[in-house]
Amino acid sequence: MSSTTTESSIHLDDLDCKIINRLQEGFPLVPNPFARVAIQIGCTEQELIDRVMRLREEGIITRFGPFIDAAALGGAFCLCAMNVPSERFDEVAEIVNSHPEVAHNYERVHAFNMWFVLATETADEISATADLIERETELVVARFPKLEEYFIGFRVAA
Repeated sequence: MSSTTTESSIHLDDLDCKIINRLQEGFPLVPNPFARVAIQIGCTEQELIDRVMRLREEGIITRFGPFIDAAALGGAFCLCAMNVPSERFDEVAEIVNSHPEVAHNYERVHAFNMWFVLATETADEISATADLIERETELVVARFPKLEEYFIGFRVAA
């Protein structure tokens, strides 16, 4: 793989691409997972750790951690969306993101331009948190509870 430049002019070298592609396949549950992955992609453990930290700090990867199914553990989650006036987007994002129940938040080009996931211990806490966000922002939080789950195996090749 040759080096790549993304649309925002972020330079990824071959090792960055190998790391991004490998991490999308899962992370081993062993005593030294970084060491195992480093061997697989051909670098040192410390280099892998440093690069993952850099990729995260630069926003090239947005999260690094387990994906936990809250419902399978007895909890609840819900996809939510808001129609946020563009001039208030940053302000509202800060309010929404201040809630520990918010798993992630992203912007879309759509009438509903802010989308986030609430993950809580109970369904009642979903409603309570969404209601609180509505009061704090004075905007409606549309709620889209999961009706059925599909695993599509989505990966983004670096």
